[in-house]
Amino acid sequence: MRLHARWTMVPFAALVSLVGTATAAGAAQCGNSAGGFEAWKQEFASEARARGVGPTAISALMSTHYATATIAADRGQHSFRLSLDQFLAKRGGAAIVSRGRSLKQSHSAMFASIEQRYGVPPGPLIAIWGMETAFGSQRGNQNTLSAVATLAYDCRRSAFFTDQLYAALTLVDRGILTASTRGSMHGEIGQTQFMPKNILNYGVGGNLDVTANALASTANFLKAHGWRAGAGYQPGEANFAAIQAWNAASVYQRAIAHIASQID
Repeated sequence: MRLHARWTMVPFAALVSLVGTATAAGAAQCGNSAGGFEAWKQEFASEARARGVGPTAISALMSTHYATATIAADRGQHSFRLSLDQFLAKRGGAAIVSRGRSLKQSHSAMFASIEQRYGVPPGPLIAIWGMETAFGSQRGNQNTLSAVATLAYDCRRSAFFTDQLYAALTLVDRGILTASTRGSMHGEIGQTQFMPKNILNYGVGGNLDVTANALASTANFLKAHGWRAGAGYQPGEANFAAIQAWNAASVYQRAIAHIASQID
């Protein structure tokens, strides 16, 4: 894996203008099967045009397909019901700690630069990196726009993913994503698996497939969610809330804190 010790920080916050709340999205009707997806796309595209989404993004939206694999993954997240020990075993916690300690040493200058800027030490960043993509080796091969569009159409979490879809379309119009961009099952992108709206709000440095950009963006996310330099990040400590903001699953949160403490 190629890591970059130097990079230019360019915030994406200015790109949020087209991302609104799901309640303003209009009347496109959600569904629970593939049957209504094409009609939903037509309705959503009309609403998106009315909100200023450009032709490039509309064309990309119309090229999406109903992602059956995404729906299956969304319904099958059983590992979040495991105990902490079971979850760590299933997700390779010991291997993440071992590789993470090595990466912390070999790329100490990069981590020191990130910590100086954002106040986040290496451990939580490395834990998230290892947990999300096995240090970049498992970033997914699902079409990102199809995944997000499918989940925006699906009734289970339509409001959340409608916001994500508008963010993704904004990123397409800005040339940051394309109709062929690939990532994980729910539309996560890059080394630490940012959702489209989080790319707009917290992405720095450019391409999040570049490790330095992804880790700096992750630190920026944590700082924006209350991370305080020098404070603890175990359950009950000040910075644990920022880890909770990263992922809603309690066992995931505790796993990140545990792995990070072993690395730090």
